[in-house]
Amino acid sequence: MTINRLLVANRGEIARRIFATCRRLGVETVAVHSDADADAPHVAGADRAVRLPGDSPAETYLRIDLILEAARRTGADAVHPGYGFLAENAEFAAAVIDAGLTWVGPSAKAIAAMGDKVAAKALLADAGVPMLPTWTEPDQVSDFPVLVKAAAGGGG
Repeated sequence: MTINRLLVANRGEIARRIFATCRRLGVETVAVHSDADADAPHVAGADRAVRLPGDSPAETYLRIDLILEAARRTGADAVHPGYGFLAENAEFAAAVIDAGLTWVGPSAKAIAAMGDKVAAKALLADAGVPMLPTWTEPDQVSDFPVLVKAAAGGGG
C-alpha cells in the first residue's frame, strides 16, 4: 500500500512532526484547521489546508464528518489521527476505513479494546503480559506516590 497524500486530523506540534516525516518520505500532506487556528504553524507546514468551520474542538477537530469531507475534497488517500481528539475513537477509525481511506493508526478493534482500562488489563493478562497487581482498596497503598486512572478514561 502506498500513501500519496495524508490528512492529519490534528493540529500543533504533532501535526508538524507528522508533516516533516511525510516530507522525508515524499508524501503530500493535508492540514485541517479551525477558524481560531487559521494562522497556526501546522497550517503553513502542510502542502494543503482545509478550514473546518468553527472555533471549538467540538465544532471542528472532533467532527468525523468534516474531517472525512476534507479528505475527499483534497484527494487524501490516508488519515493519521495524531494524538488526542479522535485518535482514541474507534468509530473514527472505522469511518475512515469505511470511506475507502487508509487509516494510519491502531485498528478500530484495538482502540475499542484499549478504551476500557479494566478490559484492556484482562486482555493483556490473558495474552500472558506480565503486569503489576491492581489495588482496589485505599489501605493497600503505602506512602509512595500513586496515580489513579479512570477505567474508561482513555488517554493512555
